[in-house]
Amino acid sequence: MKRFIITLSIIMAAVSCTTKNPFFSEWDTPYGIPDFGKIQEKHYIPAIEEGIRQQEAEIAAIIANTDAPTFENVVEAYENSGAVLGRVTAVLFNISESDATESLQAIVEEALPLISVHSDNIMMNPEFFAKVDVLFKDIENLGLNQEQKMVLKKLHNGFVMNGIALSAEDQERMREINLELSSLSNTFGNYLLAENNAFAEEFGVTISEYPVAMAAEQDRAVREKMFKAYSSRGNNGNEYDTKDLMVKMIALRIEKAKLLGYENPAQMILADKMAGNPETVDEFLASLMAPAIAKAKVEIKDMQEVMDQDIKAGVVPAGSKIEPWDWAYYTEKVRMAKYALDEEQTKPYFQMENVRQGVFDLTTKLWGLQYEKLEDIPVYHPDVEGFKVTDADGSLIGVILTDYFPRSTKRGGAWMTNFVEQEYGVRPVIVNVGNFAKPTADKPSLLTLDQVETLFHEYGHALHGLLSQCTYVSVAGTSVARDFVELPSQIMENWAFQKEVLAMYARHYETGEVIPDELVAKIEAAGTFNQGFMTTELAAASILDMKWHELTSVEGLDPMAFEAQACKEMGLIDEIIPRYRSTYFAHIFSGGYSAGYYSYLWAEVLDKDAFELFMEKGIFDPETATSFRKNILEKGGSEEPMELYRRFRGADPDSGALLRGRGL
Repeated sequence: MKRFIITLSIIMAAVSCTTKNPFFSEWDTPYGIPDFGKIQEKHYIPAIEEGIRQQEAEIAAIIANTDAPTFENVVEAYENSGAVLGRVTAVLFNISESDATESLQAIVEEALPLISVHSDNIMMNPEFFAKVDVLFKDIENLGLNQEQKMVLKKLHNGFVMNGIALSAEDQERMREINLELSSLSNTFGNYLLAENNAFAEEFGVTISEYPVAMAAEQDRAVREKMFKAYSSRGNNGNEYDTKDLMVKMIALRIEKAKLLGYENPAQMILADKMAGNPETVDEFLASLMAPAIAKAKVEIKDMQEVMDQDIKAGVVPAGSKIEPWDWAYYTEKVRMAKYALDEEQTKPYFQMENVRQGVFDLTTKLWGLQYEKLEDIPVYHPDVEGFKVTDADGSLIGVILTDYFPRSTKRGGAWMTNFVEQEYGVRPVIVNVGNFAKPTADKPSLLTLDQVETLFHEYGHALHGLLSQCTYVSVAGTSVARDFVELPSQIMENWAFQKEVLAMYARHYETGEVIPDELVAKIEAAGTFNQGFMTTELAAASILDMKWHELTSVEGLDPMAFEAQACKEMGLIDEIIPRYRSTYFAHIFSGGYSAGYYSYLWAEVLDKDAFELFMEKGIFDPETATSFRKNILEKGGSEEPMELYRRFRGADPDSGALLRGRGL
């Protein structure tokens, strides 16, 4: 009797704990938005542990099923597993990027090994794989639709790339590698956040504000100091130095690639991408560098002429030449001289709220989407705002959250992610995150032209997630090949400064005046201005990424000497550095763009070619817009990306579209 009472007490305690943890049930909130107000830091680890236990039981049930394997009782059953784990990780990892406290970072560090081990336990389970493999080998005879085939292929590839065919000894080593990579990647991100905050504290300028500050700073010595501090982040020999982390990660990626039978990480990563192999990527990037650098040299000549005037005026010492820290400043001077275009003239017309409304109105015009501001919804920070998105027929599309202002707990840059991913019967909750200037007491958040493009860009990713119409979460929304995922985002940039679109949203924050035609003409005339620099720094970062991931050994490697040699080999000129130097290249060392940063340029071929169709048919052409929605935005990764593109465009992409679009 006593044992029964004790057992009952344990059960009741467990139930009580379960009911108090908000992750243990679906969100009882408007539109399934996470109940941020109820989530406490103490809830994360217990929810992860319980989520792992539940998914382990669900996998065990799949394995124990004595019926012959079918798509439904194996693949679909797996797709439906892990609900609790999915809820908690979606919140934890998103919040850790946008509002990371020290205590939350500690929780992430505790969570990562638990999740890594759990993932490996699934993807190295021979009994589970045996059932998946039976289906994969008979994939063409199962009566599956295209989406189901892609889901099965993706699951099977997950096992293969995690080493299911390896010996027990090699599998154990693969587990160790995955665990260490997960930890190192997180540490890299934390170190970089600390470095970014130190930069902001020293100069009173956030990393996101740096380009604007450099363009405005008249004191050349200050510009040089800021540039050197910015470009040496992670390379200061302090506690947040990232060089050792980089080398360790590359060494582990090399070892992982070789375990799987590849010569280097790039081969391994690109095997299932559109590009297919490193050689294709290398050739593509090399084809861009020559015209980009040629254009950049012309831009340098133009800037030097302006600097020479400053030399004559005694502002700059005699014999001075354009240096990397001069580029932003003298670019603005040349822009003024050539086009009479000053960003201080344009910014008053680009209040953040108006730009956001502009992208909303554009999607209304293209696809009939409707927006409703949501009040009294749960948010993870006071800066976050939410909007309900409905289709032209009134049906729910999903929810978009926007979080646009910088803070010390938010990493730099801009991105889109999901709190709730789309799948059959579930509409998504998407968030766009940015680091735009925060409003002051006398001035709202005003965006530069580049920031306007960024807002449009990230909303393209949001559309990819919002408009997804897939059955299975593993291929829904942005779950596509890395070198295809930037198409929906980058094509949106093409609308940002079209005259008809500007008329919809570009209004002076004080007077309400629509941006004048004269200023629009200047923006249009300067559309390809400074593209030599922009293309060169982007291609250089992409090549640097590939150089790191084409290594076959790091023995005796000096990371900064390696970077310098890579820049020399690609023909990079002294006046330009890669958009991201290795020590703060978060995309490849703490993000998902390893051997994949080229995808921005690769996808630009697609987006420029796709937008040329809109230009031919009309930028608001309903038939073209509907085709893009149906064939690209709704399909996610449910079909092969090139097949989807051909279906929309009616032909393969024209590789010359990128060069034409950039004026190269």
